[in-house]
Amino acid sequence: MKNLLPSKPGTEPLAEALKACQTHFVWAAIFSALVNLLYLTPTLYMMQVYDRVVPTGGLTTLVLITAVAVFALAALAGLDWLRGRLMLRAGLRLDRMLSGKVLARVMDLQAKSPNTQALREFDNVRSAISGQGMLALFDAPWTPIYLACCFLLHPAIGGLTLIGGLILFSLAWLNERDTRPRLGKAIQSQNSAYAAQEAVAGQSEVVRALGMRQSSIARQIDQRRAATAAQADAQLTGGKYSGAIKFLRLVMQSAALGLAALLAVKGDISPGSIIASSVLLSRAVAPIELLVGVWPTLVQARASWKTMTDLFASTASVERERTTLPDPKGKLQVEAVTVKFPDTEAPQLRSVSLTLQPGQTLGVVGASGSGKTTLARVIAGALKAQAGTVRLDGAEYEAREGDELARWIGYLPQVPSLFAGSIKDNISRFATATGVDQETADRGAVKAAMAAGAHELILRLPNGYDTQLGPFGQGLSAGQAQRVALARALYNDPVLLVLDEPNSNLDQEGEAALMQAILGAAARGASVVIIAHRAGVLARVDRLLMMRDGVVQMEGPREEVLERMRAAAPKAPGQPAPGQAAAGQPANVTRLTDPSQTRRAQ
Repeated sequence: MKNLLPSKPGTEPLAEALKACQTHFVWAAIFSALVNLLYLTPTLYMMQVYDRVVPTGGLTTLVLITAVAVFALAALAGLDWLRGRLMLRAGLRLDRMLSGKVLARVMDLQAKSPNTQALREFDNVRSAISGQGMLALFDAPWTPIYLACCFLLHPAIGGLTLIGGLILFSLAWLNERDTRPRLGKAIQSQNSAYAAQEAVAGQSEVVRALGMRQSSIARQIDQRRAATAAQADAQLTGGKYSGAIKFLRLVMQSAALGLAALLAVKGDISPGSIIASSVLLSRAVAPIELLVGVWPTLVQARASWKTMTDLFASTASVERERTTLPDPKGKLQVEAVTVKFPDTEAPQLRSVSLTLQPGQTLGVVGASGSGKTTLARVIAGALKAQAGTVRLDGAEYEAREGDELARWIGYLPQVPSLFAGSIKDNISRFATATGVDQETADRGAVKAAMAAGAHELILRLPNGYDTQLGPFGQGLSAGQAQRVALARALYNDPVLLVLDEPNSNLDQEGEAALMQAILGAAARGASVVIIAHRAGVLARVDRLLMMRDGVVQMEGPREEVLERMRAAAPKAPGQPAPGQAAAGQPANVTRLTDPSQTRRAQ
């Protein structure tokens, strides 16, 4: 037990969960001791029958010892059921204490090192604890007791059992040595196949639209074939040793009968000891055979436990005590933020700095791939920078717990990312699941929808706010989903609003509602960051920031930055001079992005 308790910083929840199950383990061990003692009942019963009842014809003795044997076997069955129930309860307690924390750690680590298999790893551990694997471990220490009983019958029978047990143990060790790498490969291949399957299922519409259905199925089949082959290789290797162990056990039982018969003929043991010797030998080696059978489960559980330990240790800084800070006003400070994704050569952001006061609006423009969306994710708290700091009212983002920080930030990503559930629940961020009163969540959802100009749109849906959406928000058009996601961003009146291309799917009515929502948020004192290609949504911002290759090129008051961008733009034949508008085109629709990526306002 002590060897399983993790000691790395951040793994305290794992240690606490195991300690909480310690009582279950102790009582299961006690019941296992009683169960293994009661397993001697058939041996003792047969010895009494052959040595006392048969020679004397004592029917009364037969009735009495039969009644005692039945009672002992009933107690054995009851205790065996109890210890199995105890281990099942231990697994349920582990699930209750750790499943939520495992999910939280996965989400905290997702951007840095995605791990979609953590809950499956946890289920491996829980299944091993509540299954036959732990019971086999509890039974294994009783092998020496049965061996001692064999020596009590006769040293020769004890010697036979000892030699056979050593051979069985050697086979079990060889089985573990040969199957461990194969099991590791099989587990890794299986996890990769499941992850690929989930990824393809999540993009099924794109797969069908691009005609990639057959190719995706073929890739899935190849990955499953590799995983199945690796698993079959591990099972075949283990099956070879399991077959050898079963053969050896049966040979040993027969040898024990023959040896006991020889000793009985010589008068060294009683006739009742003939059958008893075979039963004792069988019980002595049974835990070894059972361990070989469940060994793959135990190895997989051990590997999964190590994975969970690493997961909790890698997110140690997330779970820590934090001082409750005052409600922020909305002052945003980005200080020398640098972001570099794994397996990329150049960083996506390089020493980006900016400051935004409460009530100010900032438009961020630049060519595709310039780092605008990455900056939005960092400001929204969705992505942690490798270097630099983001502050809200002077406090680093890490000074507030994740959900507490998100309470003050409204985020509209490029893809609306709605979830299965009602529109009302999506807007309220499923607040009722965390104990928020239903009426409070409803009022907040309606208020946010009104602020986003989406109230009338939602009321026109078949069931209004109670309209149920499918996975990934299925059931709404792209424009409707974007407006609902805007309402979600405005839920609870956040002091910082981050909008990534919020008008990409909107019509004229939707864009007008968006502008009203932005102006309304700024009017109540929220700072607003808008990532945009289309100029219409940037017509009323206070400041502009232009990015190129992850670096801030220009930043300042809107008109000042526009003038600098006009001056820097190359003049094409027939184009108006810098600072002048083309006929019929307002000056505020001048190029806002890299000249090669310019789009006219729609």
